[in-house]
Amino acid sequence: MGMSVGGGEGGAGAAPMASINVTPLVDVMLVLLIIFMITTPLMQAAVEVELPTATLEAPEQVRQDIDLAVESDGRVWWDNRIVTMAQLETELRRAARTTPQPEVKIRADQSLRYQTVREVLETVKNAGIVRVGFVTSPDR
Repeated sequence: MGMSVGGGEGGAGAAPMASINVTPLVDVMLVLLIIFMITTPLMQAAVEVELPTATLEAPEQVRQDIDLAVESDGRVWWDNRIVTMAQLETELRRAARTTPQPEVKIRADQSLRYQTVREVLETVKNAGIVRVGFVTSPDR
């Protein structure tokens, strides 16, 4: 095996060859790449592990939202039946103890005084309900 270090012309003033033969380097890299591609999938399944089994739990209860409607004269409707403020608080306290706790959706008449809405909100808060929302109609 011989190696050329000079130019094609012999002589003392000839410059050394500046290029490197990369063919052997590429051959070695390709062989290493093939070896790693073959051995990597085998290494992932090498450890035996006993996996736990999963148990299917009962799904959570579906939350029933409470629909409150307040008319312009101050009457409060709970799901299509009229209730007094005392009945409203009693029913809300009962609902607040359920899991998951329901959300109260309040639909108030546009001409209703805010004082009545505030009273309904205070009743909902005093009963222990956390989630309260207002239902509005979209602008047309």
